[in-house]
Amino acid sequence: MSAPEQTEPTADTDRSDPGTADLDTPATDAPHDGPTPAARARRARIAAAAVLMAAAAVVLALRLASRSSVLVVGVYGVLLILCGGVIELSRRGRTRLGSWLLAAGLAAALFMDGFVLS
Repeated sequence: MSAPEQTEPTADTDRSDPGTADLDTPATDAPHDGPTPAARARRARIAAAAVLMAAAAVVLALRLASRSSVLVVGVYGVLLILCGGVIELSRRGRTRLGSWLLAAGLAAALFMDGFVLS
């Protein structure tokens, strides 16, 4: 007589079924529990640039209400453009460069507002 045929594949013979994988091996492609640190840094930089952009727009409106100068529009216009550039750099993953540009642009705008425009 012949031995009975196996109707179910075992874990050793069928590796294509994900349910039959060895449970002792660690999962290397397991999903993360949230965004990666780089993604969090990009989001933080985008948020910081957006807040600074809104603040620069408010200050520009206040400065234009008190006095109208092309230099004021130029300084805050460049700061607004710089904030937009930082947002785009952060979206593309260049957060360190965006951080330096944001800090330098804010320092330059504050210097121009405090010493040159006053």
